[in-house]
Amino acid sequence: MKKLLFTLSAALLSLTAMADEGMWLLPYLQKMNATDLQAKGCNLSPEEIYSMNNSSLKDAIIIFGGGCTGEIVSSEGLIFTNHHCGFGAIQSLSSVEHDYLKYGFWAKNNREEIPAPGLRVRFIRQIMDVTADIIGNIPSIVSQEEYMKMAGENKAKLIEKLEKENKGMDVIIPGFFGNNQFFAFVIETYTDVRLVGTPPQSIGKFGGETDNWMWPRHTGDFSIFRVYADKNNRPADYSPENKPYRAEKYLKVNIKGYQEGDFAMVMGFPGSTERYMTSYEIDYMLQVDNPQRIYIRGERQAILKEEMAASDKIRIQYASKYASSSNYWKNSIGMSQAIKKLNVKGKKELQEASFQQWADQNTLPEEGYMTALPKIKEYYEKSAAAGADVQYINESMMRAIEWLRVAGGYPALKMGLELSHSKDLKKKKVEGGKQRVEEQLARARAIYKDYDEATDRRVAKRMLTIARENMKQLPSFYAEVVDTQFGGDVEKYVDWVYENSIFTSQERYMAYVEQFDAAQQFDDPGLVMYNSIMKLYRKLQGERERYTSLYAEGHRKYIDGLMKQNPEKAWYPDANSTIRATYGNILPYSPADGIRYNYYTTLKGVMEKEDPTNPTEFTVPERLKELYAQKDFGRYANEQGELVTCFLSNLDITGGNSGSPVLNGNGELIGLAFDGNWEAMSGDVAFEPELQRMIAVDARYVLFIIDKFAGAQWLIDEMDIVE
Repeated sequence: MKKLLFTLSAALLSLTAMADEGMWLLPYLQKMNATDLQAKGCNLSPEEIYSMNNSSLKDAIIIFGGGCTGEIVSSEGLIFTNHHCGFGAIQSLSSVEHDYLKYGFWAKNNREEIPAPGLRVRFIRQIMDVTADIIGNIPSIVSQEEYMKMAGENKAKLIEKLEKENKGMDVIIPGFFGNNQFFAFVIETYTDVRLVGTPPQSIGKFGGETDNWMWPRHTGDFSIFRVYADKNNRPADYSPENKPYRAEKYLKVNIKGYQEGDFAMVMGFPGSTERYMTSYEIDYMLQVDNPQRIYIRGERQAILKEEMAASDKIRIQYASKYASSSNYWKNSIGMSQAIKKLNVKGKKELQEASFQQWADQNTLPEEGYMTALPKIKEYYEKSAAAGADVQYINESMMRAIEWLRVAGGYPALKMGLELSHSKDLKKKKVEGGKQRVEEQLARARAIYKDYDEATDRRVAKRMLTIARENMKQLPSFYAEVVDTQFGGDVEKYVDWVYENSIFTSQERYMAYVEQFDAAQQFDDPGLVMYNSIMKLYRKLQGERERYTSLYAEGHRKYIDGLMKQNPEKAWYPDANSTIRATYGNILPYSPADGIRYNYYTTLKGVMEKEDPTNPTEFTVPERLKELYAQKDFGRYANEQGELVTCFLSNLDITGGNSGSPVLNGNGELIGLAFDGNWEAMSGDVAFEPELQRMIAVDARYVLFIIDKFAGAQWLIDEMDIVE
């Protein structure tokens, strides 16, 4: 056997992309994608899309909030993103008196724009390939533990160096291709972000849970924000003195439209894909991960839905939490169905068999390729049981029972209270204690703001019941408290906790802080429950971590080996929330024999879907019906006189791309990406070119709602519109 000396960079830079599949790294567009981009209809050079030294298209693309994409669409820092991306901020700013979720909101000028506390946007200022700096000095035959130790040390030194060179900015260095390659991203974060406009939920979430992931789609999934800066155009906390961010690069909005087959491109921040997933991981997904998530979230969502329907206050409080839970819940259902239907596991097994044969015949044992797949298999065999229980703790306890997050801050709160009440410590330590208390109080207030005790109690009863029925290892409070004090009755135990814990009531929590007595014994039943859960969680995580190096090394070697086995193929790394470009064409698709979907929908479909028996999902505002009846579409209609609402393309996106701009061949905005299609829900694991479609809201529908529906002409005037 011969030893292979073939570097990852050489594999990447020698290839040309030849498929619509791909979430491409921007620094490699020139060498990997230039020819294909031009062939598909792109009129921009790779340098105009991404430049190391000059302003380029990527400078108009931002990370919006915690996990979406947005784009700058005016020189005054105006931001477009999805309605569901802005949903958390819109919900937080809403109340029964000012129900922006139900009725929408439109500022009439800059002064009326509403600050959104906690919301931030981030710009990528620089991207550097630092693979040589991170792993260049690591021998190829070291153990996985040593590999990650040395890589971690090199990474820490480089981050420190780059942050000194880029004052006021953050630096991240994520791994790519299973930690075979590394890029550094220099990021500038702006924290003064304000709500400018949002359509009512009946437009922004039209179709709701029923239409989610489905086509045909008619959802006006957009919202508008603005980023503000100090007098020097640099990041600054909110101040009335701040000015709209002066954008050197922003997107023009095209309302000429498009035709089937036209070029389309998305640039954004796809969150997570697992295209290099093995058959062993698919087994775990189908047998453990997805079924548990679907069941647990389904049980909780049923309770929340009932409570939200009965109260406007609870509807507003839980709207964002319900939407977030429901989205991934339905995703998991569709993914499992598609993976089975499309025989993804069988295709992976064929690839693995080919890889194993190649590794056995062409590599040396010390290189680690021969044992890559066996190590991944061993990891899942040894960690699956603990992983299943960890998921139950996360889904049915820590994410579902809201006050547990307040209880998690108790050690810091207690320390702060003890320091702040001390008469023997220096003033600096006392003041530090007070600051720590204020931080925990702020954290608790944020949780309690959207917390309803009765709703949370109902959820807790159901969650703790199903956890007991399904977990292999249980937190100790079941045996030590539920069984001994309440005869195994979970519901009685939950009532007792909610009636006696300080954490289940904001009033009791605040009273405890105000009346704190360090000498008083604190045997809070909620804290006992929390500590019991976390003790088991740490134990289970320890059981899993004993085997994580098996998976990490197997995964790294498998990906590296696949690229060495197939050096002629164009490779791209899994999504990891870093900026990528994907491109292709506007196309229809056929989901089944005898069915062919058009590549766009119109406002007519909104009217046809109106359903008075389902007012939470298919309500149509009266103003929208009036405009439709009058065919008052203005300059936003297509050549046939239709108002296009949404359209399809074969672009490769995933979660995190929500809000990403869909661009034409000139780099002009024609829509906002917001979803994928149900038939290809396996897309995060395996791209299906004939089925996979991206769903976007048409820019003309966005501008129509701003202009004709909301009457916010001042925003139209602010943008550069191509017609």
